[in-house]
Amino acid sequence: MGNKTIKSWFRGFKSDSNDLKTRNLQENSGKSKSKLKKLVLVGNPNVGKSLLFNKLTGSYVTVSNYPGTTVSIDSGKCNISGENYEIIDSPGMYSLSSITEEERISKLILLEDEPDILLHVVDAKNMERMLPLTLQLIEAKLPVVLVLNMMDEAENAGIKIDASQLEEKLGIPVATTAATTGQGIGELNHKISQYKLKDGFNIKYDEKIESAAQKISDLLQGEYPVSLRSLSLLLLQEDSDVQNLVKEKEGSNYTFIDNLLNETLSQFKQPLNYLIKMKLQKEATGLVSEVSDDTGEIQIGFREKLSRAMINPLTGIPILLAVLYFGLYRFVGGFAAGDMVDFIETEIFGEWALPLVEGFVTSSIPYEALQSLIIGDYGIFTLGITYAIAIILPIVGAFFLVFSILEDSGYLPRLALLLDRLFKKIGLSGRAIIPMVLGVGCGSMATMTTRTLETKRERNIATLLLALAIPCSAQLGVIFAVLATSSSALWLWVFVILLNYIIIGFAASKILPGSNPTFYMELPPLRVPKLSNVLRKTYTRLIWYFKELFPLFIAISVLIWGLELTGILDFIIGAMNPVLSAIGLPVETAQTFILGFFRRDYGAAGLFEIQDALTGVQLLVSAVVLTLFVPCVAQFLVMIKERGKKVALAMGAFVLVYAFFVGFLLNLILSTLGVVL
Repeated sequence: MGNKTIKSWFRGFKSDSNDLKTRNLQENSGKSKSKLKKLVLVGNPNVGKSLLFNKLTGSYVTVSNYPGTTVSIDSGKCNISGENYEIIDSPGMYSLSSITEEERISKLILLEDEPDILLHVVDAKNMERMLPLTLQLIEAKLPVVLVLNMMDEAENAGIKIDASQLEEKLGIPVATTAATTGQGIGELNHKISQYKLKDGFNIKYDEKIESAAQKISDLLQGEYPVSLRSLSLLLLQEDSDVQNLVKEKEGSNYTFIDNLLNETLSQFKQPLNYLIKMKLQKEATGLVSEVSDDTGEIQIGFREKLSRAMINPLTGIPILLAVLYFGLYRFVGGFAAGDMVDFIETEIFGEWALPLVEGFVTSSIPYEALQSLIIGDYGIFTLGITYAIAIILPIVGAFFLVFSILEDSGYLPRLALLLDRLFKKIGLSGRAIIPMVLGVGCGSMATMTTRTLETKRERNIATLLLALAIPCSAQLGVIFAVLATSSSALWLWVFVILLNYIIIGFAASKILPGSNPTFYMELPPLRVPKLSNVLRKTYTRLIWYFKELFPLFIAISVLIWGLELTGILDFIIGAMNPVLSAIGLPVETAQTFILGFFRRDYGAAGLFEIQDALTGVQLLVSAVVLTLFVPCVAQFLVMIKERGKKVALAMGAFVLVYAFFVGFLLNLILSTLGVVL
């Protein structure tokens, strides 16, 4: 975070309604005028925090089954034993010494929001790996309640946990729950209502570490929301966020602290971060061995065999191809972009809605220019509303449905492990699978999630690839529909896009400085998705999509109408003629690229409208260039926000030139070989 203090950064973070935090307050019928107590859920990704949030608030938020998808911070209200609480569902974190942007944000919530109660949610099956964070939270003297979630799965696996004994040893309340069924929620509410802060489990580190931590604690003069001992240990681990906080609080006194830190660090051959984490893990392992008993015999059932098959390249690749074929090509591209779009566009809009609107407009609006604003070639209804509802809605809805099923089933983390080795070749890790898959839904949303990636280098590469070679679902669905009549054209399109994805990713990984990111994750169990949850998630995402982008559809229609009315559109189309001729495309395709600049899905819808006027080769070249074409306005604005103006402009300029260059080469090769599609 450079020279920014943690507080100033967090203020900016909280003030921006379009940034990571989207407060989704759900009003409770028992609302009180008194100040709400603050209850924060923390824990590793994939432990059921969001499900627990839903059970406590009675409201719905998007529940992901993949580390890194809960980028926004959702909050709600509830009443527990007559006390009103604001509940905050934080992004996943593994440790107080953060690595990813998500972990930093969760830590900032603890440091700045000063919660009244902290629910540390852990997976009961993997308690040993998650208790080190519990110990850190206790060490920080934060008001922690440990929630052993997924107890039903732990019991089914033959794991027995003595929660009372664990509570006694840690010195904090321990509740056992199964958020999927609501088991243990009453017990948890009781633990929350009866909570009283007291001294908890104490860890003794190496004598030199203990001595240094005590000396640093003695030097600290500011007021902090966590214990001075915990703060000192984080300073010894060279946590930059905590360093910035202490610099701000201590002023000139920080010089003495910094000197002591440097002196202490020089006495150790290994990083203190490593030594402290190893000690925490050792203590956690000891605790788990005392309070739990794994009596179950490991049985490899069908789900476990399927899970292993999904991450084995020999079987995982065919499974991935099957998912792509049936999920994207047949369902999104065939059923949604074909049958559903045809029905809505032809039967509903063509036969009923458009004639009705045209009749009303022509009879009630006397001015031709105003008529064209609504029902002209680029009118609000004929372009904006028709494209959005008749073409975009069924395709995006189908994609979000498929994505929700994959998410809830637990397939996405396995896909991340499967592709991690390949992603390493292009400077990414398996963690990048979520932005890439989300990019097929919406490039703007996906670009925002790149902030969860570990390094600046990885975030830049992912942003570039999203801008270049990841088509959004509406664009993808329409391209599938356009090229569906020629399987050779479709497979050539897939080959060209994948080839350019790999070439540019590989080149970027070699040009941009830095090493490949590390990647590790917990695999959630494979589950059969619940229909109600899948439908709710699909609906929630569709509502978000249209709230964010429907006004943009209308604005684009008005803008293009204005450009046509003033003659500027004809000038732009004329200026594009030489470029289009060079790649073998007729002037009619100019509209497609102009629309594609504003919205990628608009451009694809434009290509859908003129497909009968193009040859097979022209359709393929148009589809390739349109896919590689500049990101839409919304995605470009997010790129500026996430990566900065200079980087975003450089990426945009490169993508624009590169897209037409690839189109030129493709047309040249196909023409030279005399290929007919």
